[in-house]
Amino acid sequence: MPGTIVAGALGNCVHVAGVVRFLAAAEQFGYKTEFLGAAVSIDEFVEAIRKYDPEIVGISYRLTPDVGIRLLKELKGRLQEEGLADRRFAFGGLPPTCEAARELEWIERRFSGLENPDVVWSYLRGGKAASDAGSLGDTLLERLKNKRPYPLLRHHFGLPDMAGTVEGVRKIAEAGVLDVISVAPDQNAQESFFRSDEMDAAMDGAGGAPIRTAEDLKELYSATRTGNQPLLRIYSGTRDLIKWAELATETIDNAWAAIPLCWYSALDGRSKRPVAEAVAENQSAMRWYGERDIPVEVNEPHHWSLRDAHDTVSVATAYLSAYNAKQMGVKNYVAQYMFNSPPALYGAMDLAKILAQMEMVESLHGPDFVSYRQVRAGLLHLSPHLSVAKGQLAASTMLALSVLPHIIHVVGFCEGDHAASAEDVVESCQIVHGVLRNSLQGSPDMASDEKVLARKNELLAEAGLLLDAIHSLGDGEEDPLASPQVIARAIKLGIIDAPHLRGNPQAAGRLQTRILNGAVYAVDPVTKAKLSEAERLETVPKPGGPPAKLTGSFSCHSRGYSDTRYM
Repeated sequence: MPGTIVAGALGNCVHVAGVVRFLAAAEQFGYKTEFLGAAVSIDEFVEAIRKYDPEIVGISYRLTPDVGIRLLKELKGRLQEEGLADRRFAFGGLPPTCEAARELEWIERRFSGLENPDVVWSYLRGGKAASDAGSLGDTLLERLKNKRPYPLLRHHFGLPDMAGTVEGVRKIAEAGVLDVISVAPDQNAQESFFRSDEMDAAMDGAGGAPIRTAEDLKELYSATRTGNQPLLRIYSGTRDLIKWAELATETIDNAWAAIPLCWYSALDGRSKRPVAEAVAENQSAMRWYGERDIPVEVNEPHHWSLRDAHDTVSVATAYLSAYNAKQMGVKNYVAQYMFNSPPALYGAMDLAKILAQMEMVESLHGPDFVSYRQVRAGLLHLSPHLSVAKGQLAASTMLALSVLPHIIHVVGFCEGDHAASAEDVVESCQIVHGVLRNSLQGSPDMASDEKVLARKNELLAEAGLLLDAIHSLGDGEEDPLASPQVIARAIKLGIIDAPHLRGNPQAAGRLQTRILNGAVYAVDPVTKAKLSEAERLETVPKPGGPPAKLTGSFSCHSRGYSDTRYM
């Protein structure tokens, strides 16, 4: 059990607001606290330590650094004389005083006010962040545990040249503003890293860093061994996924895999893989990571929303993604929930869609499968006007906090204008930290709004119909929802469809959608009237036969969702 903390403002300092907040946080972690007040003399500090025998002594001084350091040294000398120096000391002050206090090795932690709340919480929890810098954990699960209930921050980063990317990673790590850097390789690397003769030199650096060797990745990892030592992760590649998995694990200790179910294929042109082949290879990569207990993210649902599919498709594919990961042996699943996609969604309807996705995914939880909520702003909704985009990033984050996320995938506010520099990454993360300081705890519960709940329940019912339709294509398949052939058939027939796929030979491309009252619905191609999912699916032909007749028998056995950040 935690012991006692005594704290006060030393000498002639009367500023105690930080002391009071520190002690209030300590009480939440089970400490007994004693507030000594303002302008506490050295004699009074010594007597309080003798009286209360604290585990931790908190000392605050927010005035002139030289005077503060002199007082700290005098206090330490008196405590040594009295035999009371054998305990832990934390100091709070302005940044210059904290910097000067680095010479006082007996002070184990300095708080300048630049820290985010999770740093204080971690210190009080006795975690790895006992020093001013360093890792909060070397794996995703360790980091989640050590920072709870503060969410992890992740950001995508990759510049068109390797030297700039390595230096940018180092700057981001030193800033200590995030927990996970997602390395962005260019398209040449994603598709042809293991087939260098197929690369188009004119496309070097397009979309990310021109990673060409294992040494490039090792250099990136080395650049993170400073500051708060963020985790590194990288996307799966668009083919040769097992080779990519082995490479990423060996070089950057890949924090978790990000693998689509159907995409990075002929559907989006990122590779030439037919859908069934892509699903099978993607599943094999999920299985590879699952066998090694490395978490997996299946970044599928938002791909459909980004192509203007109606909300039901994104909810159903959220379930389909998590289901396939579970079937492949993944135990720890990172469920990405992208808000603002498409950009014109109303906040209430956006939240309803995400809640429905969550309920579908978390219905799969069990002894061998758990998901972690990762939220993000939609890339396409950010304005090229940078000041406007900063507001949009903050507003999207505020809405996303309604689902109690474990991870926030920070999207650079600048993405509507240019790819993020290291400085842009740091500023974007600081914007999100600002939202968290104001809104992480005690905000109104937008997820309980009646309109939100009504739309969520509508989407759950309609997604059930869509999954039932996929299941009906099984035709003897042992597990239709995990069959590459069945999933490809569902896309080809139009059970799963999106307007942007028109003309793609791998898909139906017949779906038409409209945003009505802030939500995305399927509409009749002629009358533009809203279609229920049952009405839409009745127009989808079965192979060699009439339209499918739906039973509505599919059930995800939903159990709702709960705050698992404290697990």
